[in-house]
Amino acid sequence: MQQSAAESGSVESGAGVPVSRFPGSERIKKLLPGIGWTFLSVGLFTLIWEFAWFMGWADPKLLPPPHVFMGDLPSQAKNFNTAQRWQIGTGTSDAPSPGMAVLITIFSSTYRVMLGLLCAAVVSIATGIAIRYWSLFGKLTLPTITLLAPVSPIAWLPVAIFLFGIGDAPAIFMVFIALFFTMTLATITQIDSVNVNYLNVARTMGASKLQTYTRVVLPAILPGLLVVLRLNLFGAWMVVLIAEATGVGYGLGQVIMLARNTFNPGLVFFTIVLIGITGFLFDYALRLLQSKILYWVPKGQGSLG
Repeated sequence: MQQSAAESGSVESGAGVPVSRFPGSERIKKLLPGIGWTFLSVGLFTLIWEFAWFMGWADPKLLPPPHVFMGDLPSQAKNFNTAQRWQIGTGTSDAPSPGMAVLITIFSSTYRVMLGLLCAAVVSIATGIAIRYWSLFGKLTLPTITLLAPVSPIAWLPVAIFLFGIGDAPAIFMVFIALFFTMTLATITQIDSVNVNYLNVARTMGASKLQTYTRVVLPAILPGLLVVLRLNLFGAWMVVLIAEATGVGYGLGQVIMLARNTFNPGLVFFTIVLIGITGFLFDYALRLLQSKILYWVPKGQGSLG
């Protein structure tokens, strides 16, 4: 007996080719192996940690196992009430609920990271292109950029506080300044690495210098720059946590500092888990954005993972 289309889960197209009834089914099938390996990797790491606790190799007061610091979420969430400085749309000064405090704290740190990363990406790519496009501009700016690139972002913290005081601005500035110099140098390196054959073909076809940069150089360097952007996302998180821990604004970094001051290792690891999950999700979002922007790049090229 011939199997029906409904039973097989597909229908015949006009050309006689089976088409899935569910438009997103193929994408789901491609995602499942990656999701499975992610859970397996995290689960294996958690299992090793739990086993070390079970065998008595890890002191639970210093390295509490995951089932301890993740087992009492309401109690951990109460420590995030540093976010009560925000008056959440009600016009009152009442402290938010623990769950809302966690969300506000995550949003505050994420907002600083993404805005600082976006500003650094736009300005550094524009600066790197300008350095190679205008020779005089490059001679005037590149030595200074190279000189300041090795300076640790922590050294800029007093400058950020002097300029912007306390709040979002110094943390965003810290992210920007930590990424700007290295991303500018990375942009210059990518431009210098463009295949000379592409440039020769553009000149042969009569392209102007501006057309060469906009239609040849920029598309050629985008894959490498987006990889640099993803890598700098992790650096941005490190910098913003340092800024928050020093008191420029409340956020996940300030919660970790609170946990240190109160000797609460469970809160430290709970916050680390939140940071890891948030960073992982934003890295995944950048990978999706990368696949959409670089539609002409074969899968597996110009990407990490």
